[in-house]
Amino acid sequence: MDGILEWNPALIIALFALLTAQMIKFGWTLLAARRVDFTRLTGMGGMPSSHAAAVSALSTAVGLEAGWTSPLFGAVAFISLLILYDAAGIRQAASVQARLLNKMIEDLKAHHTIRAERVVESLGHTVAEVAVGAAYGVTLALVLYP
Repeated sequence: MDGILEWNPALIIALFALLTAQMIKFGWTLLAARRVDFTRLTGMGGMPSSHAAAVSALSTAVGLEAGWTSPLFGAVAFISLLILYDAAGIRQAASVQARLLNKMIEDLKAHHTIRAERVVESLGHTVAEVAVGAAYGVTLALVLYP
């Protein structure tokens, strides 16, 4: 991985964190549920948060490269914090609303003829999923940064 890291270390490390976090979700489902679920490779939600892993890895790598007091690190860290908040806050609330909407659709279908499809429920993350993803991203950046 050394050769490719020379191109743009922060970007490569962030992408690596994103992809490996998604693979961890797939493996976690395989071990825990004893079933293959390919949606875990691209789907949202679950342990660990790949969004958190990617932005934390990016912020850490930029901090190592540009310096912890640089405006670039400040900008990347700020955007990363917004994404972490979104993953655990706003999108988690949307997941709760989606579950409620699906329950309402099921109830309506039981008594009426309606044409409605279920909506995606796994949109956000718990605080633990975000924290583990963030820790994973920081660790990857510290280990992989050249």
